[in-house]
Amino acid sequence: MKRSIGATVLVAAVLVAAAGCTSDVPEASPSTAVSKSATTGEQSKFFVQADYDKELALRTATATGDAAKPWEQALEPTLVDTAKYKKAGPYHLCFSNAGVGNPWRQVGFKNMQAEVALHKDLITKFTVADAESKDDKQISDITDLLGKGCSALIVSPNTTATLTPAVEQACAKIPVIVFDRGVNTKCPVTFINPIGGYAFGATGAEFLTEKVKSGGKVLALRILPGVDVLETRWSAAKVAFDKSKLDVVGVEFTDGDPAKTKTIVTNYIQRFGNIDGIWMDAGATAVAAAEAFEDAGKPIPPLVGEDQQDFLKLWQDKKLTAIAPTYPTFQWRTPVIAALKILAGEQVASPWKLPQPTINEGNLSQYVQPNMPPLHYAMCGCTSLPGYPQNWGGK
Repeated sequence: MKRSIGATVLVAAVLVAAAGCTSDVPEASPSTAVSKSATTGEQSKFFVQADYDKELALRTATATGDAAKPWEQALEPTLVDTAKYKKAGPYHLCFSNAGVGNPWRQVGFKNMQAEVALHKDLITKFTVADAESKDDKQISDITDLLGKGCSALIVSPNTTATLTPAVEQACAKIPVIVFDRGVNTKCPVTFINPIGGYAFGATGAEFLTEKVKSGGKVLALRILPGVDVLETRWSAAKVAFDKSKLDVVGVEFTDGDPAKTKTIVTNYIQRFGNIDGIWMDAGATAVAAAEAFEDAGKPIPPLVGEDQQDFLKLWQDKKLTAIAPTYPTFQWRTPVIAALKILAGEQVASPWKLPQPTINEGNLSQYVQPNMPPLHYAMCGCTSLPGYPQNWGGK
């Protein structure tokens, strides 16, 4: 019997983008140099060779710290002194959040709340301001939080440039930890995020160059133009594709919409007879792409997804040829840990680069969680946290 995945696709429609689109970090200032390929177009203005080289090298770097706790690990850390911030507890920890507008952020925020609960002897008050994905509200939120006696402030900026002055204002008064997305200032005590977009994009593209036959037709699906992390994901994939013998027959924007994704893939199947591989800059609509092949009576080709449960379950059930680069939600635990270290006057990594694991055929079974909802992110690092799985929607 054919497995029905349409319901999952409808649920996935709430994602404007997967983990990365609304939750990653501008990697660097744009480069003025561009290159062009007949199939993949011009290189993104956001491509910076040095940053690309560094991120790809970090994929094979050995992280310091306990491998069982990747949210506490660091890649090639540079430690900074925090003695000037040392103060006696207990603490009032404050968090200015860009929002919880998609499942990636919802899973992450649950992780953060649970991490705070682990330290209730030290954190006696946790004040959260939700900016609802609005710059002006987050600027106001930060100003308001500065008047509430916060011991330290965690910030996940809605956008980079616009929130920079507000973060600088906060830095002048209390220790600030920025994570997930960056700001254009070095004033925070540390900036926390996984490896980044180049690593994500290259991992998926390299997989397709290995699994798709020479001359095979590849369709690249992107969410939106001009978003730093998505641009770096695509620009790294472009480098790999331009070096390969694959034929990138299209680079299309889906708006993170499952229905639009399915229509695009269906049109390309009809146009070319078949598509031999699918690359995606975020995997929220991977199930929709797969469904297009099923509806056309075609085998699902090698494809790039992400670590949400609907895709992982489909992958396992259908024995797909697939890979899932991740932008792990376990990173939401790290700012709380960093804040407590800073307030204790302990050194912390700055920047604090976390591991960015990949799910492949060999470890897929470790991450398929039938008791969790379709849009739960497997790389949450939350299974030992209080309230799991119920607080994350599981059974």
